[in-house]
Amino acid sequence: MPVTDTIGDFLTRIRNAQRAHHRTVDAPASKLKIAIAEILKDQGYIADYELITPPGAVQPTLRLHLKYFQGKPVIREIKRISKPGIRRYAGVAELPRVYNGLGIAIISTSKGVMTDKQARRENVGGEIICTVW
Repeated sequence: MPVTDTIGDFLTRIRNAQRAHHRTVDAPASKLKIAIAEILKDQGYIADYELITPPGAVQPTLRLHLKYFQGKPVIREIKRISKPGIRRYAGVAELPRVYNGLGIAIISTSKGVMTDKQARRENVGGEIICTVW
């Protein structure tokens, strides 16, 4: 069955794997998912990620190595904001602050995918993909 919201599916896989206390989670790879994984790694929400190409596979697989602290997932909440049915865009002045700066919002801008803090520094707005804390 085809998935219409691949990013929403990716975030749900992460949520479900952490609730089940899995060490890794696999998802079909794309440039946007790799960019999101890179941000999650840089911000300390996941331990690492890798691109795996199984023999005979059409599409590579993105494997995330999840992170836990004292038995609890580091990612407390990961939430999709802009959905295929209703896109959410924000200018630099309207970029959200997640839990008063304790979390991050991942933004797709004209300068690439970045956190809300980086977007404010670069003075660009864009589509709010998700929030993480």
